[in-house]
Amino acid sequence: MAHKAKAVLGAVCALGMLFGNAHAASQGDFSDMEPVNLRLAHVVNEQDGFHIAAEKFQELVEERTGGKITVEIYPNAQLGDERTLLESMQVGTVDMGVITNGPVANFVEEIAVLELPFLFPSREAAYEVLDGPIGQDLLDELERVNLKGLAYAERGFRNLTNSRGPVSAPEDLDGLRLRVMENPVYVDTFRALGANAVPMAWTEALTAMQQGTIDGQENPVNVVHSFDLHETQTHMTMTRHTYAPALFVMGLPVWQQMPEAAQEVLENAAQEAAEHERRVNAEMEGEQLQELREAGMEINTNPDLAAFREAVKPVYEEYADQFGDYLPRIREALD
Repeated sequence: MAHKAKAVLGAVCALGMLFGNAHAASQGDFSDMEPVNLRLAHVVNEQDGFHIAAEKFQELVEERTGGKITVEIYPNAQLGDERTLLESMQVGTVDMGVITNGPVANFVEEIAVLELPFLFPSREAAYEVLDGPIGQDLLDELERVNLKGLAYAERGFRNLTNSRGPVSAPEDLDGLRLRVMENPVYVDTFRALGANAVPMAWTEALTAMQQGTIDGQENPVNVVHSFDLHETQTHMTMTRHTYAPALFVMGLPVWQQMPEAAQEVLENAAQEAAEHERRVNAEMEGEQLQELREAGMEINTNPDLAAFREAVKPVYEEYADQFGDYLPRIREALD
């Protein structure tokens, strides 16, 4: 890490001379800086939306800095699971990542408000909240724990899959051993629905599904498709129970070493890469569902969502006061 730290500090010295006055960054602003390489990690494979977002970010950053800031991508949990990646960013051994919102909430509780069940009625409603002042305030909360939130990419609307049988209503989940993210909101949501919620990292969940030690999991269509979950999961139910963001996150130590113009490039590139990934996810979902059907997965597109919403009301009663004023603000924005 020493060579990278020298590079970052060299960039600070060079760019500090250039950016005495704030202005829009351009390639020319970076012509005299020492090269900086940022290590960006995520836990999914190269077919996943996270990797699509990371590659777009890499392309934009390198183009806008004339190649002086490069981004090296580490997929497939090469550098650890999501909790480990966040901890590594806090101390500077990993520079940044695309991280599912659920694990981030273990560091900043307030951000779990975004994943309360059936909170967002549509993608567009979620984007309006995330890209506005509420979303920015939540990103700013990460600085309390030595992290820097740049933008919201997405995991997407989450759906149930399982290997036991069809699920149309909450009672069909009774006793189902269901992997959920290591996040109390998810655990309590699925316990309210009657499932045996088992929190575990995604890398562990893949093995557990193959071995049959869990019956199911919940994730967006793009994850079910990119990880070939039809091989172990015979049924999917389109509950769309939670909209899950994902975050472009940097370690605050690295962020603070970057001068203002470099920070501007990184923030803008993260936002554009996030919006690119959202578009790709939306465009691909229908095709992915069709391929899963052709592979033998039974997909229930019309579950009893009213019954699911009723069953999770206790979750709102339990968590309503834990997120400060964020839940009332989100509800007001949605209204």
